[in-house]
Amino acid sequence: MGKKGPSRHLKREMSPKFWPIHRKEHVWAVKTSPGPHALKESMLLLVVVRDVLRYAEIGKEAKMLIGQGKMLVDGKPRKDHRYPVGIMDIVELPDAKQLFRVLPAQGDRLTLHPIKGDEAGFKLCRIVGKTTVKARKTQLNLHDGRNVILTDEEDNYKVNDTLQVKVPVQEVIGNITFEEGVLAIITGGRSQGKYGVVTGFGSEPGEKQTATIRTPEGEEVRTLASYVFAVGSGKPLISLPGGS
Repeated sequence: MGKKGPSRHLKREMSPKFWPIHRKEHVWAVKTSPGPHALKESMLLLVVVRDVLRYAEIGKEAKMLIGQGKMLVDGKPRKDHRYPVGIMDIVELPDAKQLFRVLPAQGDRLTLHPIKGDEAGFKLCRIVGKTTVKARKTQLNLHDGRNVILTDEEDNYKVNDTLQVKVPVQEVIGNITFEEGVLAIITGGRSQGKYGVVTGFGSEPGEKQTATIRTPEGEEVRTLASYVFAVGSGKPLISLPGGS
Protein backbone atom coordinates (compact mmCIF):
# COMPACT_ATOMS: atom_id res chain seq x y z
CA MET A 1 0.00 0.00 0.00
CA GLY A 2 1.36 3.40 -0.95
CA LYS A 3 1.89 6.27 1.42
CA LYS A 4 -1.18 8.35 2.20
CA GLY A 5 -1.44 11.93 3.33
CA PRO A 6 0.85 14.93 2.88
CA SER A 7 4.59 14.79 3.39
CA ARG A 8 5.92 15.63 6.84
CA HIS A 9 9.14 16.96 5.33
CA LEU A 10 10.02 20.10 3.39
CA LYS A 11 13.05 20.79 1.23
CA ARG A 12 14.50 24.27 1.43
CA GLU A 13 14.11 24.86 -2.28
CA MET A 14 10.36 24.25 -1.92
CA SER A 15 9.87 26.49 1.12
CA PRO A 16 8.02 29.81 0.69
CA LYS A 17 10.22 32.36 -1.04
CA PHE A 18 9.70 35.00 1.64
CA TRP A 19 11.30 32.85 4.35
CA PRO A 20 14.72 34.49 4.95
CA ILE A 21 16.70 31.23 4.82
CA HIS A 22 19.56 30.06 2.61
CA ARG A 23 18.25 27.56 0.10
CA LYS A 24 21.54 25.97 -0.99
CA GLU A 25 23.49 25.63 2.25
CA HIS A 26 21.36 22.70 3.46
CA VAL A 27 18.77 20.37 1.99
CA TRP A 28 15.94 20.34 4.51
CA ALA A 29 13.81 23.00 6.15
CA VAL A 30 11.34 22.64 9.01
CA LYS A 31 7.73 22.27 7.88
CA THR A 32 4.97 24.09 9.73
CA SER A 33 2.56 22.16 11.91
CA PRO A 34 -1.12 22.11 10.95
CA GLY A 35 -2.49 25.34 12.36
CA PRO A 36 -4.36 28.56 11.73
CA HIS A 37 -2.44 29.54 8.57
CA ALA A 38 -1.45 27.73 5.39
CA LEU A 39 2.21 26.96 4.73
CA LYS A 40 2.50 29.46 1.86
CA GLU A 41 0.93 32.22 3.95
CA SER A 42 2.89 31.88 7.18
CA MET A 43 6.26 31.62 8.90
CA LEU A 44 7.01 29.09 11.59
CA LEU A 45 8.23 30.29 14.98
CA LEU A 46 11.68 28.76 14.49
CA VAL A 47 12.26 30.93 11.40
CA VAL A 48 10.94 34.01 13.25
CA VAL A 49 13.33 33.52 16.18
CA ARG A 50 16.42 32.40 14.25
CA ASP A 51 16.24 34.16 10.87
CA VAL A 52 14.00 37.21 11.37
CA LEU A 53 14.66 38.40 14.94
CA ARG A 54 18.06 36.65 15.14
CA TYR A 55 17.72 35.71 18.80
CA ALA A 56 19.36 32.36 17.98
CA GLU A 57 22.16 31.30 15.65
CA ILE A 58 21.08 27.72 15.07
CA GLY A 59 17.82 25.81 15.13
CA LYS A 60 18.63 24.03 18.39
CA GLU A 61 18.93 27.33 20.25
CA ALA A 62 15.67 28.57 18.76
CA LYS A 63 13.87 25.38 19.79
CA MET A 64 15.10 25.78 23.38
CA LEU A 65 13.91 29.38 23.54
CA ILE A 66 10.49 28.53 22.13
CA GLY A 67 10.18 25.40 24.27
CA GLN A 68 10.58 27.52 27.41
CA GLY A 69 7.37 29.39 26.55
CA LYS A 70 9.15 32.67 25.88
CA MET A 71 7.23 33.31 22.65
CA LEU A 72 3.60 34.40 22.79
CA VAL A 73 1.27 34.41 19.79
CA ASP A 74 -2.03 36.25 20.27
CA GLY A 75 -1.36 36.32 24.01
CA LYS A 76 -0.79 32.58 24.42
CA PRO A 77 2.59 30.83 24.92
CA ARG A 78 3.41 28.61 21.96
CA LYS A 79 6.01 25.93 22.63
CA ASP A 80 5.86 24.24 19.23
CA HIS A 81 8.73 25.55 17.10
CA ARG A 82 6.71 24.60 14.01
CA TYR A 83 3.72 26.74 14.94
CA PRO A 84 2.75 28.97 11.96
CA VAL A 85 2.21 32.70 12.36
CA GLY A 86 0.43 34.69 9.67
CA ILE A 87 -1.28 37.96 8.82
CA MET A 88 -2.53 39.98 11.82
CA ASP A 89 -1.05 37.60 14.42
CA ILE A 90 0.56 39.29 17.43
CA VAL A 91 4.03 37.99 18.31
CA GLU A 92 5.30 38.94 21.77
CA LEU A 93 8.60 38.43 23.56
CA PRO A 94 7.88 39.41 27.19
CA ASP A 95 11.51 39.12 28.34
CA ALA A 96 12.69 41.47 25.59
CA LYS A 97 9.60 43.68 25.95
CA GLN A 98 8.96 43.50 22.23
CA LEU A 99 5.64 43.31 20.40
CA PHE A 100 5.06 42.73 16.71
CA ARG A 101 2.10 42.36 14.39
CA VAL A 102 2.51 40.22 11.28
CA LEU A 103 1.55 42.27 8.23
CA PRO A 104 1.78 41.70 4.47
CA ALA A 105 4.64 43.42 2.67
CA GLN A 106 5.43 44.07 -0.96
CA GLY A 107 7.08 41.27 -2.87
CA ASP A 108 4.81 38.50 -1.51
CA ARG A 109 6.48 38.84 1.88
CA LEU A 110 5.40 39.02 5.51
CA THR A 111 6.90 41.53 7.92
CA LEU A 112 6.96 41.88 11.71
CA HIS A 113 5.70 45.39 12.36
CA PRO A 114 6.57 46.76 15.85
CA ILE A 115 3.52 47.81 17.88
CA LYS A 116 2.84 49.31 21.29
CA GLY A 117 1.27 47.63 24.30
CA ASP A 118 -2.24 48.98 23.79
CA GLU A 119 -2.43 47.21 20.41
CA ALA A 120 -1.50 43.83 21.84
CA GLY A 121 -4.93 43.31 23.41
CA PHE A 122 -6.76 42.74 20.14
CA LYS A 123 -6.32 41.52 16.58
CA LEU A 124 -8.28 41.97 13.38
CA CYS A 125 -9.85 38.92 11.77
CA ARG A 126 -11.41 38.86 8.32
CA ILE A 127 -14.61 36.88 7.76
CA VAL A 128 -13.98 34.34 5.00
CA GLY A 129 -17.19 32.32 5.32
CA LYS A 130 -20.51 31.83 7.12
CA THR A 131 -22.04 28.46 7.98
CA THR A 132 -25.14 27.26 9.79
CA VAL A 133 -24.50 24.96 12.74
CA LYS A 134 -26.56 23.13 15.36
CA ALA A 135 -29.76 24.87 16.50
CA ARG A 136 -29.65 26.87 13.24
CA LYS A 137 -27.12 29.30 14.63
CA THR A 138 -24.72 31.17 12.38
CA GLN A 139 -21.01 30.53 12.62
CA LEU A 140 -18.48 33.01 11.26
CA ASN A 141 -15.32 31.47 9.83
CA LEU A 142 -12.31 33.79 10.21
CA HIS A 143 -9.08 33.96 8.22
CA ASP A 144 -6.94 32.64 11.09
CA GLY A 145 -8.96 29.50 11.71
CA ARG A 146 -11.14 30.94 14.44
CA ASN A 147 -14.89 30.39 14.50
CA VAL A 148 -17.43 32.65 16.18
CA ILE A 149 -21.01 31.50 16.84
CA LEU A 150 -23.59 34.29 16.76
CA THR A 151 -27.05 34.74 18.18
CA ASP A 152 -29.89 35.75 15.85
CA GLU A 153 -29.67 39.34 17.05
CA GLU A 154 -25.99 39.56 16.16
CA ASP A 155 -26.22 38.13 12.65
CA ASN A 156 -25.55 41.34 10.72
CA TYR A 157 -22.09 40.46 9.41
CA LYS A 158 -21.08 39.67 5.83
CA VAL A 159 -18.17 37.86 4.22
CA ASN A 160 -15.14 40.19 3.88
CA ASP A 161 -16.17 42.23 6.95
CA THR A 162 -13.51 42.51 9.66
CA LEU A 163 -13.96 41.67 13.35
CA GLN A 164 -11.96 43.25 16.16
CA VAL A 165 -11.31 40.30 18.47
CA LYS A 166 -9.95 40.56 21.99
CA VAL A 167 -7.05 38.20 22.66
CA PRO A 168 -6.25 35.81 24.21
CA VAL A 169 -9.96 35.46 25.00
CA GLN A 170 -12.10 35.22 21.89
CA GLU A 171 -14.44 38.16 22.41
CA VAL A 172 -15.72 40.34 19.57
CA ILE A 173 -15.34 43.98 20.60
CA GLY A 174 -15.93 45.70 17.28
CA ASN A 175 -16.36 45.27 13.55
CA ILE A 176 -15.59 47.01 10.26
CA THR A 177 -18.09 46.74 7.42
CA PHE A 178 -16.47 46.06 4.06
CA GLU A 179 -17.73 48.98 1.98
CA GLU A 180 -16.57 52.04 0.10
CA GLY A 181 -14.63 54.52 2.21
CA VAL A 182 -13.01 52.07 4.62
CA LEU A 183 -9.25 51.84 5.05
CA ALA A 184 -7.77 48.56 3.91
CA ILE A 185 -4.50 46.74 3.29
CA ILE A 186 -3.88 44.36 0.39
CA THR A 187 -2.88 40.87 1.48
CA GLY A 188 -2.16 39.17 -1.85
CA GLY A 189 -1.34 39.63 -5.51
CA ARG A 190 1.11 42.01 -7.16
CA SER A 191 0.06 44.90 -4.91
CA GLN A 192 0.45 43.04 -1.61
CA GLY A 193 1.43 45.33 1.25
CA LYS A 194 -0.13 48.51 -0.17
CA TYR A 195 -2.90 50.21 1.78
CA GLY A 196 -5.37 53.02 1.30
CA VAL A 197 -9.06 53.86 0.98
CA VAL A 198 -11.51 51.57 -0.83
CA THR A 199 -13.05 53.71 -3.59
CA GLY A 200 -15.23 51.17 -5.38
CA PHE A 201 -16.04 47.62 -6.37
CA GLY A 202 -16.24 45.89 -9.72
CA SER A 203 -19.30 44.21 -11.17
CA GLU A 204 -17.65 40.78 -11.39
CA PRO A 205 -19.61 37.91 -9.77
CA GLY A 206 -18.65 36.01 -6.63
CA GLU A 207 -14.98 35.29 -5.96
CA LYS A 208 -13.94 37.23 -9.07
CA GLN A 209 -15.17 40.56 -7.70
CA THR A 210 -12.54 43.28 -7.70
CA ALA A 211 -12.01 46.34 -5.52
CA THR A 212 -10.17 49.60 -6.13
CA ILE A 213 -7.98 51.22 -3.48
CA ARG A 214 -6.50 54.70 -3.54
CA THR A 215 -3.15 54.77 -1.77
CA PRO A 216 -1.83 57.80 0.20
CA GLU A 217 0.36 58.58 -2.84
CA GLY A 218 -2.74 58.89 -5.03
CA GLU A 219 -2.22 55.62 -6.90
CA GLU A 220 -5.35 53.69 -7.91
CA VAL A 221 -4.85 49.96 -7.30
CA ARG A 222 -7.31 47.36 -8.55
CA THR A 223 -7.17 43.88 -7.08
CA LEU A 224 -9.42 41.01 -6.04
CA ALA A 225 -11.80 41.90 -3.22
CA SER A 226 -10.69 38.73 -1.44
CA TYR A 227 -7.21 40.27 -1.14
CA VAL A 228 -8.53 43.43 0.55
CA PHE A 229 -8.45 43.42 4.37
CA ALA A 230 -10.39 46.28 6.02
CA VAL A 231 -8.45 47.79 8.93
CA GLY A 232 -10.50 50.82 9.93
CA SER A 233 -13.17 53.35 9.15
CA GLY A 234 -11.95 56.94 9.20
CA LYS A 235 -8.64 55.87 10.72
CA PRO A 236 -6.95 52.46 11.04
CA LEU A 237 -7.48 50.50 14.24
CA ILE A 238 -3.90 49.26 14.01
CA SER A 239 -0.62 50.98 13.24
CA LEU A 240 0.70 50.44 9.72
CA PRO A 241 4.17 50.71 8.18
CA GLY A 242 4.95 54.31 7.30
CA GLY A 243 3.56 55.79 10.52
CA SER A 244 -0.14 55.46 9.70
